[in-house]
Amino acid sequence: MFNKRGVRILIYLLFLPMFLGAGFAGGVLADHFLITPTIASASTSSQSNGLDLVDQVYQIIQKNYVDRSAVQKTQLEYGAISGMVQSLGDTGHSRFLTPQMVTEENNFTQGSFEGIGAEVSTNSNGQVIIVTPFDGSPAQAAGVKPGDIIAKVDGVDMTGMTVSDVVSKVLGPAGTKVTLTLQDPQTGATRDVTITRAKITIKNVSWYMLPGTKIAHLRITAFSQGVTNDLINALQQIQAQGATSIVLDLRNNPGGLLDEAVGVTSQFVGSGNVLLVKNAQGQEQGIPVKSGGLALKIPMVVLVNQGTGSAAEIVAGALQDAHRATLVGETTFGTGTVLDGFKLSDGSEVLLATEEWLTPNGRVIWHKGITPDVTVSLATSVTPLTPEAEHNLTAAQLQNSGDAQLIKAIEQLSKGDSQG
Repeated sequence: MFNKRGVRILIYLLFLPMFLGAGFAGGVLADHFLITPTIASASTSSQSNGLDLVDQVYQIIQKNYVDRSAVQKTQLEYGAISGMVQSLGDTGHSRFLTPQMVTEENNFTQGSFEGIGAEVSTNSNGQVIIVTPFDGSPAQAAGVKPGDIIAKVDGVDMTGMTVSDVVSKVLGPAGTKVTLTLQDPQTGATRDVTITRAKITIKNVSWYMLPGTKIAHLRITAFSQGVTNDLINALQQIQAQGATSIVLDLRNNPGGLLDEAVGVTSQFVGSGNVLLVKNAQGQEQGIPVKSGGLALKIPMVVLVNQGTGSAAEIVAGALQDAHRATLVGETTFGTGTVLDGFKLSDGSEVLLATEEWLTPNGRVIWHKGITPDVTVSLATSVTPLTPEAEHNLTAAQLQNSGDAQLIKAIEQLSKGDSQG
């Protein structure tokens, strides 16, 4: 599983399971057990404790519920566990994973999975929403946008459904189709998108010299295993090509492993902490940068949006606190906890927030996000440009692309209004 410092964060992506693609889990401890999924027998009914109440309800349902086909032992157990974790109020972070979701969590950190390729969570109204579609994924190709509410799956109303419920509806092997009814959070308008699930391999790092400039557009898609090494290779190429500045694009990056966030930050910052970790007792510990960074002085702008989460927020916050880069875009998602995984006896797992992480200056990210230095929003009809999409663009086409965040970053670097 993930090492203790492997933050992965955030939310569910419905992959096969949890991503529309995958889910983010942070810091899994494989040898910790919290509870087993089997509910106590009726013989303990005389005990007056919480588990006894759960058992009482279980027995009442078993004996009396009219729709016998719906009385599935495992489903009831999973529902009870999910309800307990959700009652903590740590929406989108602490959560219950089925065995299939655990597998997909592992696959995501390895950079490969099956599904539609989008991350999901819940909003303050309890609705399951899209956090971000992944670059090159079937979800992105179908026009799925961050913030979209999943109203229906294959025509089935998702109102009142948990993330696990919705994920289970979206699951399916590569090559099969699923239809999502998505609701715009601003207008309330709905639209249907039919998506063919696929085998997805995450390309962690890509870059391209922006047309008509010496500015390298450097994109990190996710912080799965190996991203630091991929970044080092990219930075060597960027330097060899004579780039004078960098746009580090963390938009729609849902995060990943904490060790990789430390490694990435350390390529741009030479000293100090990458973040602070605060435990349940309020004690804080700094996680320092690593020496030997390749791009400690080159001017840079960082692009962020509401799909920037977890490990990506760690990097953005560290660069902002160090005055190493100007942040352009929108306030980030607000993932701010290290999750520990507690294995259950059937291979399922409970992820619980056991530590909170802060920026090096002590700013809280959990539920607040990182606020950019320069706020720029994108029109809902605009998909952010990626390095791959820029290969056939002219400088004029880039300026007319509608990617106002990237264009603003170019302006900031062109006038020297950035850190370096």
